[in-house]
Amino acid sequence: MVFDLDLIKKVYELMPARVDKAREVVGRPLTLAEKILYAHLDEKVASQAYERGKSYVDFRPDRVAMQDATAQMALLQFMQAGKAKVAVPSTVHADHLIQAKVGANSDLSTAKVTNKEVYDFLASVSNKYGIGFWKPGAGIIHQVVIENYAFPGGMMIGTDSHTVNAGGLGMVAVGVGGADAVDVMADMAWELKFPKLIGIKLTGKLSGWVSAKDVILKVAGLLTVKGGTGAIVEYFGEGAQSLSATGKGTICNMGAEIGATTSTFGYDDSMKRYLDATGRSEVSALADGIAEYLTGDAEVYANPEKYFDEVVEINLSELVPHLNGPFTPDRATPISKMKEEAKKNDWPLDVEVGLIGSCTNSSYEDISRAASIAKQAELKNLKVKAEFKVTPGSEQVRYTIERDGFIKIFNSIGGEVFANACGPCIGQWDRKGAEKEDKNSIVHSFNRNFAKRADGNPNTFAFVASPEMVTALAIAGRLDFNPITDKLIDANGKEVMLDPPTGDELPKNGFAVEDAGYQAPATDGSDVVINVNPESKRLQILTPFVAWDGKDYLGMRLLIKAHGKCTTDHISMAGPWLKYRGHLDNISNNMLIGGVNSFNQKTNHIKNHITGEYGEVPATARAYKASGIGTIVVGDENYGEGSSREHAAMEPRHLGVKVVLVRSFARIHETNLKKQGMLGITFANPADYDKVQEDDMFDIIGLTDFAPSKQLTVVLTHADGSKDEFKVNHTYNENQIDWFKNGSALNLIRKQNA
Repeated sequence: MVFDLDLIKKVYELMPARVDKAREVVGRPLTLAEKILYAHLDEKVASQAYERGKSYVDFRPDRVAMQDATAQMALLQFMQAGKAKVAVPSTVHADHLIQAKVGANSDLSTAKVTNKEVYDFLASVSNKYGIGFWKPGAGIIHQVVIENYAFPGGMMIGTDSHTVNAGGLGMVAVGVGGADAVDVMADMAWELKFPKLIGIKLTGKLSGWVSAKDVILKVAGLLTVKGGTGAIVEYFGEGAQSLSATGKGTICNMGAEIGATTSTFGYDDSMKRYLDATGRSEVSALADGIAEYLTGDAEVYANPEKYFDEVVEINLSELVPHLNGPFTPDRATPISKMKEEAKKNDWPLDVEVGLIGSCTNSSYEDISRAASIAKQAELKNLKVKAEFKVTPGSEQVRYTIERDGFIKIFNSIGGEVFANACGPCIGQWDRKGAEKEDKNSIVHSFNRNFAKRADGNPNTFAFVASPEMVTALAIAGRLDFNPITDKLIDANGKEVMLDPPTGDELPKNGFAVEDAGYQAPATDGSDVVINVNPESKRLQILTPFVAWDGKDYLGMRLLIKAHGKCTTDHISMAGPWLKYRGHLDNISNNMLIGGVNSFNQKTNHIKNHITGEYGEVPATARAYKASGIGTIVVGDENYGEGSSREHAAMEPRHLGVKVVLVRSFARIHETNLKKQGMLGITFANPADYDKVQEDDMFDIIGLTDFAPSKQLTVVLTHADGSKDEFKVNHTYNENQIDWFKNGSALNLIRKQNA
């Protein structure tokens, strides 16, 4: 089945003329990213050249995708927008709320019972407003999207940072907060600062133990977790064309880990093969008709330094397998160097669990290559030393790999197959013994490895690798095992070596599935009734945030000064908290409980200036709010890195935080703060972070003249009565200042629709 074929036809019909006009206006050849951006302008045809990294631009994405954890809040907001139906094709995917514990069937059955209230809510809202609903068990949002909805040259947004996975099929696909999704579903333009462009030229060809995963692990090491902030990463070159479409998807997926707005590849034969294999030959035929518009201009790729803001070159023939981690996805270590790195850093060498799959690496190709390694354990008489877990990305993938015998192979080495859902990747893993907080190492093919993310244990050292490398390390049971050079001892005491992985890009007998898990919405949803129990612990109808009172912020108290890395996992943890994603007040009880207090290096332990005592962050914030005292959060570099979850912005807003002041923001989180009517500002001089003391009172001066590019002033009044004063920057434009003044972007939409 081809979804939204008429939409794709329209995009392709309009794209050539729009790109030609953009090339004329800009006055030079265009990258692929620029072609897609200019073809999706709200103004339709380009009238000016936009400045990268500076111009705020309105776009019209083709579609919206939401996963069940973020969809709850997005749809609760959409219900207030005053619309009868979504304006663009939109989908909800029930993938985040299924906890991995026993195995696929049992875990899915349990989830359907424990999450029934939420699933019924999402299904009914989807039915009412014309949204496609992918039921629990259907698969992970990004795998389902690339199998069914992604198309070369398209633009989509999704309420998950790994929406960027669709770049594997040549899209500009961007992770956003729910409020951005509401804009697009409510027929409003979507605003984005015109991205900078990073070009990555790939030469050579992968071989042996090296996979597409190693490309992005290498890139993460080169660019770091914030190196792609505000930029689109565009891959090109003969090496790019040699990769499979799903391999490209893996690379784009983890582009979120370098902070990139998105990543993408030009249309080529591998994308055509994948579209055909997934039943979308009509789409590939249409793409063939405008192929020159679905990749960068030849002049761009011939002389990339002239057209990209930064260029990186990687020779795939020289690339080596990597292990990234622990605790950050950009700490890149070649597998050949892991022995010395682990010893130097006292990383636990015994691998306790190997996990493959997730939205990043659950393609047929990934699973087949991992299965080829697992098969060798049996053939070479090896005992698997670590636990082994498999998370299929979709029911289509699961059904196909079961048909082709891969699940049987994994089971033969003691592997356990979890449900087609996010599971351990996002902390939905009831790992036995994790509560003991023992120091241990795990390896996985997921995308993130922040502390406590997978199993809640702060002492779990998680390392990211390709599925085939994870499988090899699980067999060996050692972090310092290099399958390229090292031997294993079989059950008879003989030395054996693992052969390099093999596998098929696409299933020889095609994909197959009995029930993909899709529920189409009602043609007319006007009679659909949405019920939310006022006593519910899981769902809560939203109350609009209060508008700005027109005055400077005076006499605020410091809630927390966060030290070092403070991701959205630190600000609003997932795992067991996912069950409250539709209830703002309940989930606010996890606000910043993972943030490290710079004054005592403890988590969830801050000073309450009303009582003078130390307590938990959410409780302290509630005390300030009840007393009518505004608060401020101070943070370090790349604050809000990680997930797109807007709860990390809504919770502080709900609990009375007025301002977030940091050295620098991650892109999505800064936008989410703005959307919720918060003031997100940065130190003009990053060293001023050090001036903030625990007992300070804060004034923000200049809000009464709030204007684009105009600095604000922070006045600190210290406990001894002395003061410090310094300038802070912001990136608000006129429209975003209106969000601030109205109390949120949603308040403004509601006012306009009224």
